[in-house]
Amino acid sequence: MKTFKIVTIIGVLSFALYSFTTLVQEEWKVPAEYETMKNPVDAGTDTAMGKSLYTKHCKSCHGVEGYGDGPKAEDLDGELGDFSSEEFQAQSDGALFYKTTTGRDDMPEFTKKIPNDKDRWLIVNYMRTLAE
Repeated sequence: MKTFKIVTIIGVLSFALYSFTTLVQEEWKVPAEYETMKNPVDAGTDTAMGKSLYTKHCKSCHGVEGYGDGPKAEDLDGELGDFSSEEFQAQSDGALFYKTTTGRDDMPEFTKKIPNDKDRWLIVNYMRTLAE
């Protein structure tokens, strides 16, 4: 009887720990060639177009200010990030371009919706304006 209790407790604890680890989102690994990629579009270029593209493709999930609080956000799994945070802004332009381009999980891949690389770079530039 004592052994059964111990095994049951270990089982419950193991399940709880497993459940917790599946709730923590896996780190988004960015390939080295993107980490070091330089943004070919000057930050002051077409800021209105960058905002327009962000509004059309990103705002519904990431929100107007990039807080991850758009109208679709609560229906999504995972952390949407806070574009205004120091942690987000510390990422390289290449990393942001990679994530915007390839997507993962609920984040769509945007090469079909936004096939022009320059347009995705304009979105990266706009995301930079959302810093606190």
